Amino acid sequence: MSIDIMPSGEACGATVTGVDLTRGLDEATVAEIRAAWMAHKVLAFPDQAMSDGDLEQFTLNFGPFGNDPYFEAIDGHPHIAAIHRAAAETTGLFADNWHADWTFQEFPPDGTCLYGKVIPPVGGDTLYVNQQAALEAMPAELRARIDGKIAVHSARGAYAPDGAYGESDGQDRAMKITYSDTAYDTQTHPLIRVHPETGRETLYSTLGYIIGIENDIENDDAGIALLRDLWQWQTREEFQYRHKWQTNMLVMWDNRCVLHKATGGYAGHERLLHRTTIGYNAAVRSQPDDLVAS
Repeated sequence: MSIDIMPSGEACGATVTGVDLTRGLDEATVAEIRAAWMAHKVLAFPDQAMSDGDLEQFTLNFGPFGNDPYFEAIDGHPHIAAIHRAAAETTGLFADNWHADWTFQEFPPDGTCLYGKVIPPVGGDTLYVNQQAALEAMPAELRARIDGKIAVHSARGAYAPDGAYGESDGQDRAMKITYSDTAYDTQTHPLIRVHPETGRETLYSTLGYIIGIENDIENDDAGIALLRDLWQWQTREEFQYRHKWQTNMLVMWDNRCVLHKATGGYAGHERLLHRTTIGYNAAVRSQPDDLVAS
């Protein structure tokens, strides 16, 4: 089977056609999709009438299921979460800040799959930002400031009891989010990594989960200023891709080298997507994770 790939013309992203994701994929097709994924970082597959079982099977072509610690799974599918917003919902928009998924884990997931089930007629785009492109274009002065720096990641701002989705979160939220004291835990990763599969240097994550710089976490004004300067650079529009959703569209992205964020603009309309996480896959790695660029 030969697939067709149409690049978005933006900083990343491509649309893939010529493949039916409701059927089992042979090894050659999986390899072709993986190569396109590595090249374009975000892939969209339109017109795929997938069941939840199809979504699970597609995910397992690219790695094991990841651990989603703060989402409740849908009935009968422990590895699928519903990213849901009701038409009348008034709670704050979920995931509307730049982040890569679950970077506070020791072995963060390789990717994420999101399948559009109910798509509003307006709004609801997802923004992606290419962190390899951002690093390649980075001014030398800023690069020098972040070289060798190790970031401290934590879920506390989102999923701790006092976090954004904690005890004070609105009761009318359609999406089933849980919170826990485990969100106060921390994990470290370099600000500049070598992508373990492609070997390319990339920036890794941003203020969504980073709470400071290692060895200077307490009252670190300089570290926070550095992270803010980095955030302003790494999220610039020229590094972005704006994705517009369709019903029955599957999107997969590489959490190791892109950030993403949700957008609104669909008040009064329901939006429902089903999500799986492509977990850490040791089998595809050509070099260690967290290898720091030299």
